[in-house]
Amino acid sequence: MTLRNRWTLSLASMLLLGILAGCGGGGSSSSSDGDGTALPAKTLSWAAPESYTDNTSLNPLTDLHEYEIYVNESGSFAETDTPKAVVSAVNTTTHTLTTSFNLANLGRYLSTGVVYRVSMRAVAVTGQKSNFSPPASFSF
Repeated sequence: MTLRNRWTLSLASMLLLGILAGCGGGGSSSSSDGDGTALPAKTLSWAAPESYTDNTSLNPLTDLHEYEIYVNESGSFAETDTPKAVVSAVNTTTHTLTTSFNLANLGRYLSTGVVYRVSMRAVAVTGQKSNFSPPASFSF
């Protein structure tokens, strides 16, 4: 294994658990879309990766820095894309893992009635990034 492979995070263990309507995570309970329409809370939830691609153990509390959240209509994501949100992997107040984000917080980038795809990447404290997670669909 190369050092690069060891430090590339394994998204096989980071699953998008679902996008749920209801109580928000990662911020306020509603936001406005690009047209000023109030968006309801829609929570993206996930499990933190527990290993690197070479199956070396990873401690998410100490080895992860943040998650990058990407949203578009196509579901195709590339290295050159800019994340729509960056979320700390560990809540600095409670010292617990962050495992959800309220997609309504991205309201300025979204419109109601449009189906979007969301994907995320885990970023290690070393700066190495995982592959993109499989995209999940959502709309408001």
